[in-house]
Amino acid sequence: MNYRHAFHAGNHADVFKHLVLARILTLLTRKEAPYAYLDSHAGVGLYDLTASQATRTGEWQQGIGRIWDAPERPALLNEYLDCIQALNTPEQLRYYPGSPELARYLSRPQDRLYLNEKHPEDGALLKENMRQDERVAVHRGEGWHLPRALLPVAEKRVLLLIDPPFEQADELTRCVQALNEAIARVRQSLVVIWYPIKAEAQLKRFYQDLGQSTAPKLLRAELWIHPTDNAERLNGSGLIISNPPWGLEEELAELLPWLATQLAQSQGGWRLDWLIEESKPQTSPNSPARKPRTSQGIKR
Repeated sequence: MNYRHAFHAGNHADVFKHLVLARILTLLTRKEAPYAYLDSHAGVGLYDLTASQATRTGEWQQGIGRIWDAPERPALLNEYLDCIQALNTPEQLRYYPGSPELARYLSRPQDRLYLNEKHPEDGALLKENMRQDERVAVHRGEGWHLPRALLPVAEKRVLLLIDPPFEQADELTRCVQALNEAIARVRQSLVVIWYPIKAEAQLKRFYQDLGQSTAPKLLRAELWIHPTDNAERLNGSGLIISNPPWGLEEELAELLPWLATQLAQSQGGWRLDWLIEESKPQTSPNSPARKPRTSQGIKR
C-alpha cells in the first residue's frame, strides 16, 4: 500500500493504457445498451502535473508531454485527447485523467461506474473527486475481491480494468485469478489487465497461465520504449484484453506503430497477437490462424 500513482501519472505506460481504454469505451458506445465499468485499483482519478509528486519524477514529459506536442496525431486519439483538453486551459497542460476520470468522461447517462481504491488517502481523494456524479459508486476495499463482490451487475455488458501496483510478487498470478473469476460470473466480461514489462523472461509464466485461462478469447497488446532485457527499469507495458470489442484489433494495429515511434526513448517496439483465439466454426477447419504482429528496433 505504499504505491502512489501521482509520481507516474501521464508517463508512457499511462498513455498506452488510457488510450486503449478510451478506444474500448468508445467502441462500447456503438450499442445503446448500458455497460458497467469496474476499476479494481482506481487511484485518485485526477492528477496535477504541477504538484510535487509529478514534478519530482517528470515522467509525464516523456509520455503525455510528447503526445500533446506532436504536430500530427491519428484521429483515433481524439476521444482520449478530448478528455484531457476538457480538464485544461489552452495555455497549459496541468491536469491528467486517471482511468476513473477517463471512464467517467466517456460514459453515457445510462452507464454505471464501480470504482475501488484501497489506499486510505487515495480512496478518500477518489471519493471526493467523484462525489458529484450519481452514476459512480466508490468502494474502498480489497481490489482483488471486486469480481466476486460485484459481479454480476444489472448491466449485461461489463468492462473490468485490473491495474494493480505490482508491489507484491504474486500479483501477476492474482491478475489471472481475477480474470477467471470475472469470466465465471459473466462469461462475456471484457477484462483489461495492465502489466509492466521489465525483463520479458519474467512474464513467461504469466503468458502461460493466461493461455490456460477460461477466457473465450484473449488479445495481447504491448508497447515498449527500451529493449526488454533490463529488469532494473520499466521498459514498457502490456494489456491483456478478454472479449475485445469488434474493431479494436485493427485500431491497435494502426495505433501501436505510431505510439512506439512517438514514445521510444532508446529503442522501442510493439506486439499485437492472440493468446487465445476465438473458436473457429466447424465449417471452416482449415482457416489460417491470424499472424502475430510485432515490430522492434524503433530508435530515437
